[in-house]
Amino acid sequence: MSLFEYAVLAGLFYGLYFALVGVGLNLIFGVMRIINLAHGDFLMLGAYGAFYIYHLLGWNPLWAIPIELVVFLGLGLPLYYLLVPRLQKSGDPEMLSFILFFGLSQVIEALAVFAFGNDQRSIPTSVFGGAPIHIAGQIYPSSWVVSAAVALIGIVLIYLYLYHTRAGRATRAIMTERSEAVVTGISVHRVSAVAFGIGIASAALAGIFSPFMFGAIEPSMGLGITVTSFVIIVIGSLGNPLGTVLGGILYGEALMLMQTFLTSWSEMFPYVLLILILLVKPSGLLGKAVRSA
Repeated sequence: MSLFEYAVLAGLFYGLYFALVGVGLNLIFGVMRIINLAHGDFLMLGAYGAFYIYHLLGWNPLWAIPIELVVFLGLGLPLYYLLVPRLQKSGDPEMLSFILFFGLSQVIEALAVFAFGNDQRSIPTSVFGGAPIHIAGQIYPSSWVVSAAVALIGIVLIYLYLYHTRAGRATRAIMTERSEAVVTGISVHRVSAVAFGIGIASAALAGIFSPFMFGAIEPSMGLGITVTSFVIIVIGSLGNPLGTVLGGILYGEALMLMQTFLTSWSEMFPYVLLILILLVKPSGLLGKAVRSA
């Protein structure tokens, strides 16, 4: 297999992971029309949860999956009722959400520094087995494959929730037209609270594998993750959670190809890709316009 083909497959692993990173942010925006600027900070908290489960309890980080899904889903529900209904009563909930969740991001980061310190932390990749995985004649770290596999499972579960459950259909109705959903008797706040919890929990799930995909974790990583997530969801389609899959894969492919062939440009190219896509199709690749208020 050529170096190009190696980079493409590695980009697919990273793309699936980045899709999981962004899907919760897009779900929250699609349902509530708010921008959760603390999204990356919840991912960071999920990362530290996995770190301490491994280093303090000696458990495999995979045990963090059920624990953190329950914890962060449970955290998301009261946090929704504390913050979001007040936002939606304002004249400009999108702008106000920027301010509020930016403040929440800063609070979470400050508390994380106090609790965890500023040092970078990591988890050895050997926790998933020391041997790398051979695919199509090339060798990939087992942590990449496991992270991509869990990300794919998480995305499929969100898809099944949205398209094959009653609550998911109600969620999509709110995303399509909130006022009509209210008229039909849908409990908008209850459905939105669940969606908010799922968005927070999916960020934490991605955080569990961030030590392997990013190399190390630290309290200040949240803002960069949030920016990356926003790029991904805009590429796919803002307000379309499943469009995040396309955005994540394109982002991962662009990043890995540039890191392989033009390393010095690798951090900039995905954003150039974003600009090019928006110039051609401002609503994103899966492009229908985001609903109005």
